[in-house]
Amino acid sequence: MTPQRPTAAPPDAPTNPVQAMLEAPLSLRERKKLKTRQTIRREAYRLFDEQGYENTTVEQIAAAAEVSPSTFFRYFATKEDLVLSDEYDPAVITALLARPAGEPFLTSCREAMGDLIRQLLRHEREELFTRMRLVTEVPALRAGVYRSTNDPQQLFLTVLTRRASVEEPTFEMRLTAAAVAAATTEALLRWAASGGREDIADLVDRTFAVLGSGFAGV
Repeated sequence: MTPQRPTAAPPDAPTNPVQAMLEAPLSLRERKKLKTRQTIRREAYRLFDEQGYENTTVEQIAAAAEVSPSTFFRYFATKEDLVLSDEYDPAVITALLARPAGEPFLTSCREAMGDLIRQLLRHEREELFTRMRLVTEVPALRAGVYRSTNDPQQLFLTVLTRRASVEEPTFEMRLTAAAVAAATTEALLRWAASGGREDIADLVDRTFAVLGSGFAGV
């Protein structure tokens, strides 16, 4: 019997496991759109670093990414949206729904979010830090973080309703989602405000420890 050779990965297969996770459920067309979004964002962050957020125009970002301004606006409603939105929501939802049935929601969040944060730190730390640093430094972004189109509260509500097999979230679900969303955002902002010196994985772990304790001792 001739031994089987390992199947080679496609030439364009991502070597970054975070990127692979984001691309896995997508069609070829959707993967191309994802990469365009990421290219635009990467070039924007480079320009923000070189000349400042306020001094960078959409036209400059589009030119750097080799797309037209109209293409920019097909992917991002505004320059602010470019920073405040991301592509991680489907991955977070998948990770949370993959946790054991019956596991307390905060435990699921603590484990799933901790794993994702560690992956991001290993492979996309600079982009994550740049994003959160901009949010802490630019007033318009700080004000917009809770009205972002990528609403973290809605993400957690989606998971809670699917776990419970209900169509409409209860009041208790809404409170839980609001608390988790606000707390995880605060942990990321604290990390950025420290200049990245604090351990973000530890901050996230502490965040869920506090939530799990019912704020005992606060």
